Amino acid sequence: MINRIEKIKEYLGDSQDDLLTHTCETIAADQLMLPGPGYLDKVFTGSDRNVQVLKSLASIYNHGRLGGSGYLSVLPVDQGIEHTAGSSFAPNPIYFDPENIIKLAIEGGCNAVATTFGGLALHARKYAHKIPFIVKINHNELLTYPNTYDQIMFGSVREAWSLGAAAVGATIYFGSAEADRQIQEVSEAFDEAHGLGMGTILWCYTRNSAFKTADKDYHTAADLTGQANHIGVTIKADLIKQKLPDTNGGFRNIRFGKTDPAMYNKLATNHPIDLCRYQVINSYMGKIGLINSGGTSSGASDFAEAVRTAVINKRAGGTGLISGRKAFQRPLKEGVQLLNIPGKINILYEIQ
Repeated sequence: MINRIEKIKEYLGDSQDDLLTHTCETIAADQLMLPGPGYLDKVFTGSDRNVQVLKSLASIYNHGRLGGSGYLSVLPVDQGIEHTAGSSFAPNPIYFDPENIIKLAIEGGCNAVATTFGGLALHARKYAHKIPFIVKINHNELLTYPNTYDQIMFGSVREAWSLGAAAVGATIYFGSAEADRQIQEVSEAFDEAHGLGMGTILWCYTRNSAFKTADKDYHTAADLTGQANHIGVTIKADLIKQKLPDTNGGFRNIRFGKTDPAMYNKLATNHPIDLCRYQVINSYMGKIGLINSGGTSSGASDFAEAVRTAVINKRAGGTGLISGRKAFQRPLKEGVQLLNIPGKINILYEIQ
């Protein structure tokens, strides 16, 4: 245990004291619905989710190394469409074969694997009973030129159900010209998924060229991503996937939307844990779990970045990590180790 703590501190480097001793004084932890063994009972048994949805969510939360803890580690691989297969899998060509994606999630002790219709359909009978499937039902394909950056449906909710999926996943580009249509499409898809007994997971990404100014990129601002989360839970996502916030003040500095001074001086500070907590409180005060994405693979720094994200998410009141490229763009053994990081963080550090 001591060696494990020291290794985590080593990965955190100069930020270890700041991240490991910080106490959030914006929204206190006791005001949140925090992950734990009784999380599903506390949140969903009084909801409108039917029995089959509860079973599906339980199959995810009770699977893998983190099973029963209320925390999640999910492997998402849709980059073959979202970033082109060549650029995504060139660092590790075995993942052109989607069976290896499923194998990596199993070896990594993940709660679930999230990937495409085609990849899961080809191996459904072999693996649907071995690890929960999350079928990503929409994508942004990059073969159109010029690129359009729109999320379109690649299949139906009923197809996902036929594959034995425990949940469907979808992306909305909040702030984009197509956002209204995407919100309507995904809302209808989530309603159908719940009717068929599946959970729902929303990739709540912001996308608008105006969100990037000459001196700052606000796509990952706490106020913009927090609002994206709030819309996501409104259309009944059971789990929110979001990028870790690294700044704030998007509404205020771009000068749109509605703000209140308390958003910036009481509900959040510039501390990374407080910024992430603002995302959590916008997800119905943590009643809908927040999983932060691992981001692009940077090579040697991947483990340090994953540890940092896991610590911030955990101490902010989040539900875990969803790491793709950092895991599958490296050798299998290292990918498995990276997918195990959330479990190590959850055991060692408390929410403050």
